[in-house]
Amino acid sequence: MSRYFLYHSIGTFPSKATQMSDALGRFSQVWSAEDDGQWPAALAERQSFIDAWRGVIDAPERSMTTAENVTTALYSLIGGLPADRLRGKRVLVAADCFPSLHFLLAGIAPRFGFTLDTVPFRQGEAWVRDDDFIAHWREDVGLALLTFVSSTTSHRVDVDRLAAHGHAMGSIVGVDITQGVGVAPFSVSGGDIDFVVSTSLKWLCGASGAGVLYVRPDLLTDCQPELRGWFSQENPFSWDLDKFQYAGDARRFDHGTPAILASVASLPGINWVMERGIDAIRANNLGAAHKIIGRAKDLGWKIASPLDDNERGGSVMLTLPSTIEPPAVISALRAEEIYCDARGSTMRLSPGVVTSESAVDELFNALERIVPTGKTRSA
Repeated sequence: MSRYFLYHSIGTFPSKATQMSDALGRFSQVWSAEDDGQWPAALAERQSFIDAWRGVIDAPERSMTTAENVTTALYSLIGGLPADRLRGKRVLVAADCFPSLHFLLAGIAPRFGFTLDTVPFRQGEAWVRDDDFIAHWREDVGLALLTFVSSTTSHRVDVDRLAAHGHAMGSIVGVDITQGVGVAPFSVSGGDIDFVVSTSLKWLCGASGAGVLYVRPDLLTDCQPELRGWFSQENPFSWDLDKFQYAGDARRFDHGTPAILASVASLPGINWVMERGIDAIRANNLGAAHKIIGRAKDLGWKIASPLDDNERGGSVMLTLPSTIEPPAVISALRAEEIYCDARGSTMRLSPGVVTSESAVDELFNALERIVPTGKTRSA
């Protein structure tokens, strides 16, 4: 019986090891063959990965490509925008965005000529409210990056509401869906989302390095990415140095020779999620999440995630008492084969399909032994 609560880090599913091994083994045979079939087969595998991702978020054909991670995907998008889309304007993010993306935006702001505006937390609160984000979002915002689900609180934003406001402001609207895709419904079909960045690592049960970039087709044709290479071309095999031509689709965001192994390793997980259905995965997750919240309330523990299911992703975060060392708690749980993690004083619990029904009780029974008694106020 699995006591695995780490889907916010690495997702898994029954037979993952076997399916990944089989996929990589088949690829190894093709790649090692003494013939000329390697690249056609490799690029077909990559395209299968892209097509599977299109199914996950309802993206149209030719609107997605691969990236190593969300940071490179965002940089590629920004580096492709016409200069006047951001110069002299604000780029809006929330204080609970994924730090890597904030690091990138802060570093490139001077070169691209925009001002990075980070919407702050309200005093004493752990996530940025949608109302506060909208209050900061005026017509001088050239681009806003939404975080679908926060990695530190599991707060889930109302993407439709925020994207509609951004559309009315004339802003480019992007969404980092990494922490929510695969456990909460998400679609680009509404038309107000201009781009999406993500990885396949977490609830989609993939491997690291299997990032993606979606760009809305009518925005895509305006982009000329500065990070470009032979695979950015309409014809990658054109060697004419003076006649570079961007591909007419999302391939223009490619650059050098693409990585393939991460796509091969991640495709079994994406296929498994889509075959099972995100609604079924969500229902399973909510059952465990409700049990976590109930046990935490019984103990008087502070819950650092929204209690409303519609405002929460797949994780439930708890605030550990200030008198204990979180690494010691995580280590003690690991000794009992219970797996979770902590960011500062925040314990992150993400139950998935392999997490057994009894695991929540086993986790809290262990916490009652490990963590000193003394009740804290519930959120």
